[in-house]
Amino acid sequence: MKGWNMGASRCMITTNTVESLQSQLTSLAPHTPSLTTKLHAHIIKLGLHHSHPLPNTLLHSYGKCGLIHHALQLFDQMPQPDLISWSSILTSCNISNLPHVALSISRSILTTTHLVPDHFVFASLVKACANLAASRLGKQVHAQVLMSSFSNDDVVKSSLIDMYAKCGAPDYARGVFHSISKRNVVSWTAMIHGYARNGRKFEALKLFGEMPERNLFAWTAMISGFVQSGNGSDGLHMFVEMRREGVDIVDPLVLSSVVGACANLAVWELGKQMHGVVITLGYESCLFICNALIDMYAKCSDLVAAKDLFCRMCRKDVVSWTSIIVGSAQHGQAEDALALYNDMVSAGVKPNEVTFVGLIYACSHVGLVSKGRDLFKSMVEQYRIKPSLQHYTCLLDLYSRSGHLDDAENLLRTMPVYPDEPTWAALLSACKRHGKNDMAIRVADNLLNSKPVDPSTYILLSNIYAGAGMWENVSKVRKLMMVTEVKRVPGYSCIDLGKESHIFCAGETSHPMKDEITSLLTKLDEEMRKRGYVPDTSSVLHDMDQQEKERQLFWHSERLAVAYGLIKAVPGTIIRIVKNLRVCGDCHTVLKLISTITNREIYVRDTSRYHHFKDGSCSCNDFW
Repeated sequence: MKGWNMGASRCMITTNTVESLQSQLTSLAPHTPSLTTKLHAHIIKLGLHHSHPLPNTLLHSYGKCGLIHHALQLFDQMPQPDLISWSSILTSCNISNLPHVALSISRSILTTTHLVPDHFVFASLVKACANLAASRLGKQVHAQVLMSSFSNDDVVKSSLIDMYAKCGAPDYARGVFHSISKRNVVSWTAMIHGYARNGRKFEALKLFGEMPERNLFAWTAMISGFVQSGNGSDGLHMFVEMRREGVDIVDPLVLSSVVGACANLAVWELGKQMHGVVITLGYESCLFICNALIDMYAKCSDLVAAKDLFCRMCRKDVVSWTSIIVGSAQHGQAEDALALYNDMVSAGVKPNEVTFVGLIYACSHVGLVSKGRDLFKSMVEQYRIKPSLQHYTCLLDLYSRSGHLDDAENLLRTMPVYPDEPTWAALLSACKRHGKNDMAIRVADNLLNSKPVDPSTYILLSNIYAGAGMWENVSKVRKLMMVTEVKRVPGYSCIDLGKESHIFCAGETSHPMKDEITSLLTKLDEEMRKRGYVPDTSSVLHDMDQQEKERQLFWHSERLAVAYGLIKAVPGTIIRIVKNLRVCGDCHTVLKLISTITNREIYVRDTSRYHHFKDGSCSCNDFW
């Protein structure tokens, strides 16, 4: 009897210990990785690492803390993982943005284990397919779901709707949505987001209007979907409507979407107002909101505000550091970008692929060829990041800017990813700039054979062949443009004046302030010619006389926007413009001259770069 009591006592102690450890692991905060590993070590020391359900709770804790490699190692050591184990590890992979790992390890549960996936496992697999936009694999998982006992599970169906939406297949998503007998808020929200993010604005609004109960998450789905599909203005209008309806913002995700819309549209004044809303609602300490604000200020050309916010952050992650590094690089502040990278590494933050895009881009602005090469090498060898086309394009830009055109051409022909049209065009532009005529012809022939689609590429090709006296090729370029029906996208520029944003289209002659704008541009043109300005009409492809070509340039949208800004904006303030096309060479020269004539700073964000015109020079160093 005595021995039995002692055994029972030991059993009681063990049970209490397991329950205590279980409670501690469950209550851990997401930012306590060191405590999680210490508890794991304590569990092993007590010999409880196989005590159910401690391993599963550990898996969940590691995933929550972002220690995915610890979670994977623990999962591999489990002799017989159950469905909770599988669900935990798959969720951890998704949280850590490793959907490919989730799908890789899931093959065994789908093909080799005795376990039948439950609705949590299926939902995690579908989410991994969604994060990878792997529609083919997603359909295969969908087929598995249909053959299982969870074919009518609402959680799985909501995940399928989200997956098809992210894969650009909203009609498949709608089919799943209509198959749900009793739709809940999650399924409605997923379908609304699917329509919105795929540009199906009216269907999204119709479904949103039919929704029985609209909560914050439904509004967030609409707003974020519009922003992701490039309809940022619609997203901002929806946010204003949501505020009018008095919806409580108990989750800050919608704020990050609206701040993102301000960044994409480069509406600086509205972005500042949104920052005020964030502060008022008490979300300024939220990490991903701060990151969104840094990105917004950088894209609105207010790098001072971006850096100030960054410096005041208590906690910074890789997105924080990358946002400020890329922002500095895009605005030509290469030394700052490289110094920030050193601080980032010293702080123990591991850079990602976007960080290196910004760093190599920064090196190209100041001609640091060796530094750029070293960073590229470090990215591959030290951080095991596989270079993308964007990385190779940045490296090629670095070589081209610095006059290392042989290295650039060699890189273009040997890199493992196929170069796209802008990459070839960038090298061709560099050849023209550095007078490498033979190489220019070789590159032009390659580019022409690939049948380009961008009108500016054809202009560049025509100029290269014309400069070499190859008139047959010039004629071929013109004919190819007609055969392929290449049409120049109408240019427009948007100027943000705080209380109003105004869009100017190229050649616009119906504006209410046409006379004032024309008068100012004429005066500026006269002053520029006194300073030696000669219009560069090489970008005008139409057959017309020189005077008419110059008139075409006179009505380019960025000039109209700048003139409007000079008339309407508060004297001395920065003029901020966003253009939908690349700034042409002549307008680039004009904007430099206007900045010095008027003593005004002008920021122009085009599809290629950020241009900061000040005192007659540009931050891009005339290479863009």
